[in-house]
This record gives sequence, structure tokens and C-alpha cells, in this order.
Amino acid sequence: MLTGFKNFIMKGNVVDLAVAVVMGAAFGAVVTSIVEGLLTPLIGRLFSAKGIEDMQWEGFLYGRVISSVISFVLIAAAIYFVVVLPMNMMIERRNRRLGINQDVKEESAEDPQIALLTEIRDELRSRAS
Repeated sequence: MLTGFKNFIMKGNVVDLAVAVVMGAAFGAVVTSIVEGLLTPLIGRLFSAKGIEDMQWEGFLYGRVISSVISFVLIAAAIYFVVVLPMNMMIERRNRRLGINQDVKEESAEDPQIALLTEIRDELRSRAS
């Protein structure tokens, strides 16, 4: 029972998701403060506004959308370069050390449904002849 749970937790997708959630929450606060404290006022001054969020056109607050997009892009970049890229490099090193070649492994594995359908097709052809 515990072995199955361990195998489930150690799958790459579960670990990736957990890391992304934790790091996203942690970096979210940092990046939000950088965007709101530094970038937003800087961009706002370039366009003669108090901040990006104050920028508007006939009641449409497009500055809030711009601010959210900047925050999202910066958070995504930080998570990629700090978490995803190092983890992929670590997995690649481990696979090289263990002699595992992911590309060959994926190509050689045939889908059992395709194999079954191929057998059925061949059997039908032999009966028709």
C-alpha cells in the first residue's frame, strides 16, 4: 500500500505540479511587489500616469489588464528558470547516469490497442483471401 503511494507521489507529473504550486505562491508575492513597487510606477511615469492601473481610455481600465499580464509573464519566467529548467537538467543527468534514453524508450513502446487492431486486421485479411 505504501509502495503504491510512493510510486504515485514520485511520478514526474505529481512532483512537477506540487513544485509549481508552491513556487508559484512563493514567487507570486515577490514578483507582485516588484511589479507594483518598481515597474508599474516606472511605466506609469513614461505615460504620464500615476501608475499603470490608473491608465484608462474613456472608462476602460486597460492599465489593470496590462499590470496583470506583466505580473503573469514575470511569474511564469521566474518559475521556469528557477524550478522547471533546473529540474529538467537534473532528470536528464540522472537518466544519462543510469543509461536511460527517453527518446528510444518512447519510440519502441507500441500501444497495445494498436497492436490488437493490427492483429485483427491481419486476421480479417487472411480470412478474406
